[in-house]
Formats: sequence, C-alpha cells, structure tokens
Amino acid sequence: MTSDIARLPLAGGGAIAWRRLEGQGPEIVFLCGLRSDMEGSKALFLEDWCRREGRAFTRFDYRGHGSSTGRFEEGCIGDWLADTLAVLDRVVQGRFVLVGSSMGGWLAVLAGLARNERLAGMVGIAAAPDFTADLMEARLSPAQRAQLAEHGFLKEPSPYGEPLRITRRLLEDGRRHRVLQGPIPLRCPVHLLQGQEDPDVPWETALRLAARLESEAVTVELVKDGDHRLSRDADLRRLAAAVERVLEQAAGR
Repeated sequence: MTSDIARLPLAGGGAIAWRRLEGQGPEIVFLCGLRSDMEGSKALFLEDWCRREGRAFTRFDYRGHGSSTGRFEEGCIGDWLADTLAVLDRVVQGRFVLVGSSMGGWLAVLAGLARNERLAGMVGIAAAPDFTADLMEARLSPAQRAQLAEHGFLKEPSPYGEPLRITRRLLEDGRRHRVLQGPIPLRCPVHLLQGQEDPDVPWETALRLAARLESEAVTVELVKDGDHRLSRDADLRRLAAAVERVLEQAAGR
C-alpha cells in the first residue's frame, strides 16, 4: 500500500514531500512538470497501474511545488535535479524507470545521466529538455530582456493558472544544464510520447531528443490530436503501454 505523505529532509533546510508504493522492481518514478505536483492525473494513474501490476512506484514534489517546502520562484533546474537525485538515492530502491512529464522529461535525462548505473529505462511525456533556453529565453522581446536585466524576473501569462514568474537565475541555471547540444550517453530503452497539437512544446523536440540519445531502443510516439498534458483516457492508456514496453525491453523480452 501507499504510505501517508512522507518528508525527506534537505541538507540546507526544508523537506521534499513524497509517497511510495511497495512492489517489485524496476521501480517506476514519476517526475512532474513545472509548477505541477505529485497529485496530478498522470501520477495517480500510474500509481494505480503499478498497484495492479504489483510494481514499486514513487512520486514526489520538487521544492517549491505541491506539498514540499520552499518558494517556486526561488528554484531552478539544478535545485529540482538535486531533489530528484535525493529521492532516487534515499527513497527509491534498486533499478528504476523514470517517467518524466514536460520539465520532468528534462530532469529524467539529467538524473539518468547522474545515476546511469541504476537506470533501467525512461518514458517522456511531452518531454521539454532545454526549455528555459529554447522555449523561454529565445522568445523574450527586447523589453522583456530589459525588465529581466533590471529586476531579475518577469511575469508571463499562463493558461495553467497564475502568471509564471521567470527569473534570471532560472534562465542562467538552465543554460548550464542543456542536453541537446550533443550526444546524450544514455543507452537504456526510451519511449517518448508527444502530442502534435501541443501549444507549449513543439513536437519536433521529441525527434531532437531521440536523435541525441545514444540508445538504439528509442521509440517516438506522436499523437496527432494530442495536447501538452496528454491526460485523456486514451493518452493514459498510451502511457501505460509505453511503460510496459520499456519494462519489457529492459528485461530483454
């Protein structure tokens, strides 16, 4: 069974909120997107699927997200990567499959590189590697760049709730964690789900990521009418099938 929400203390103060389902490995680990949390529909769907399959599953909130401590606007990719690695090192047991949604897809690549010896596979859902440079910074107007330089942040309207606060620290840190500039030395099975009607992440991003991965077992599944969330019933069935395929490939079946 899934335990009540647990807290993982951080060395610098604060704590990461997490939940874990006991079961067989490789363990499925869900990495949510920017300003999302572990209570989203895809995370809960995967937990139910893992429960039926008797498989271990972990979900958690980065600092500044959901039930974890911290302020969102103070975080950056490096902070959320550190949170992910803390969960992998101190909560997750044995080998794992990372399932990353949007920003979580970028963090899955970074965490997979950092813990390659335990990485059994990866599933991306509208994975958004390098989005701070390619999708945020590249689209800034001269006026926005001036505001960022003067004030250290700017606010952008968001269709998902309150305006998004983009900080200079987030953009500068994002440049240091880019992965699409060269080969990505991951050789595990990878399945990338991507909607072609995604207004936030161009579907070509999935092809760029697939081309950079050194793995020979990379599948790109384009959903012609799919949006960014990919959380419809049909999309969730695709997600379960993608995880199952990666697990079978990881087992050599």
